[in-house]
Amino acid sequence: MPESPPSTTTLCPSCAEPLDAEDRFCEHCGADLSRTASGADPSTAGAAASPSGAETPGAAGGAAGGAPSAAGPAGTDGRHLGSAAADAGTPGEGPGAAGGAAGASAGNPAAGTAGAGSAGAAPSAAGTAGTGGNPHGGAHPRAAGAGQDGQLGGGHHGTGQPGGGAEGDGAATDAFLLAPPQAAGGGDTLALGVPLAGAKVSDPREEEPAEENGTVCVACGLGGVDADGYCEHCGHAQPRKRDHQEQELEGVAAVSDRGLRHHRNEDAFALSTTSLPDGTPAVAAVVCDGVSTAYRPDDASAAASVAGNESLLASLERGAPAEEAMRGALMAAFDAVSALAEEETQDGVPHHNAPACTCVSAVVTGPVFTVGWIGDSRAYWIPDDRDRPSARLTEDDSWAARMVSAGLMTEAEAYADDRAHAITGWLGADAVEVDPHVAAFQPESPGVIVVCTDGLWNYAESAAEMAEVVPPDARTRPLHSARTLVGVALDGGGHDNVTVAVLPFPAAVSRAGFPPAQVTEGLGGAVNGL
Repeated sequence: MPESPPSTTTLCPSCAEPLDAEDRFCEHCGADLSRTASGADPSTAGAAASPSGAETPGAAGGAAGGAPSAAGPAGTDGRHLGSAAADAGTPGEGPGAAGGAAGASAGNPAAGTAGAGSAGAAPSAAGTAGTGGNPHGGAHPRAAGAGQDGQLGGGHHGTGQPGGGAEGDGAATDAFLLAPPQAAGGGDTLALGVPLAGAKVSDPREEEPAEENGTVCVACGLGGVDADGYCEHCGHAQPRKRDHQEQELEGVAAVSDRGLRHHRNEDAFALSTTSLPDGTPAVAAVVCDGVSTAYRPDDASAAASVAGNESLLASLERGAPAEEAMRGALMAAFDAVSALAEEETQDGVPHHNAPACTCVSAVVTGPVFTVGWIGDSRAYWIPDDRDRPSARLTEDDSWAARMVSAGLMTEAEAYADDRAHAITGWLGADAVEVDPHVAAFQPESPGVIVVCTDGLWNYAESAAEMAEVVPPDARTRPLHSARTLVGVALDGGGHDNVTVAVLPFPAAVSRAGFPPAQVTEGLGGAVNGL
């Protein structure tokens, strides 16, 4: 049987890899084989000959993995001059080349130069005579030249026609450099997200994350926060707005903190200032502590503080006596908390454990201040002169207080019992009885009223202990004092939420109805002297 004649193997003109007869593109380098028919030799990395025999510098070597750029010979279509590398480039294999100037004299065939290309991007190129090249691959830099816009490659000087031939008669042009490829929109990357050479590669840890609903995780700094308060990226629980709050008005300041053991802050406070009908300023603070064993304790304290504060202001502004206004405020707070039980029902049946909280409030009006409370949140009087006695102004509605008042146990014994903090009075729909406690005081000297939850007084229970931790300048720096007292509770262990309001007395308000000097001259005795 006769042997078959040896087959002729066709090689890729760019990478010399074997080709099949039906191939239109090289499977190895991606070169467009149909363009070789035009007469341009993609494998040539040299220069076209000039009439004088000198060589014009052409494109020099391509980057690894890409086809080298080349300059076409004289008389070829200008679209192909210097464009073989652009046609052969594949994603991630774009060649880079440093091109020289094109023909330097009339009649010298123009040799297109390939600009510096970055990985994956088509190289730029321009004709000698054209003022701007049109590189393949999407980027459109403009290059300075003598003529009008030309196609990629060279053209007649001053004509912008493609395919510079021997008939060109224009004057020689100076060498020029192509502008680097520009990204769409002027950024640091080309189309398809390929970075430009020399572009700064950003560290994702330094990038600004895309915010969702305007909130970014405080732990990882990347994920958005869902409606439940958890990071969608790392799952970290986010601090709630109430975890730490501070407020300062003229004559009063308060700070509330979640503490170190609780997962949320169930305390709440409200501060306000107003004027009595006679122009006397009034400064008030309402502090509430949610009962943790009740349902929705955080909502209960928030509702009570807002309702109590609004009622207190309204009553004072219409001229009601401070004690009457305070009693009305406590009842308004009770109604607000009780209403929460009506909102939460299961199949028409109220929740088995209604929302509940305690409440303590103080208001300074002229030479007198008034305190009202239900539960075991407290108020203390701390004079500026620490040689004078401080005082606890409230009596707890608690099991321990009842044991002491009944003479069954000493105070030390009662508060050492596990049942000490079981409250006997609170605000809520299931309260056994609602008995607002109100008392008015007229101190003989200046000082501060400290209104707080048991998250603080558990670490400074007696009036003497509280006086030791209240800063000496509390009356002139109430916010600093409140922060310091919260710090005392946190340093002590922070086992509970802690909320503290500090009210200077006399009221540190510019419209005070009496000179501060009068307070130091002895104003006590009208109500309860301190």
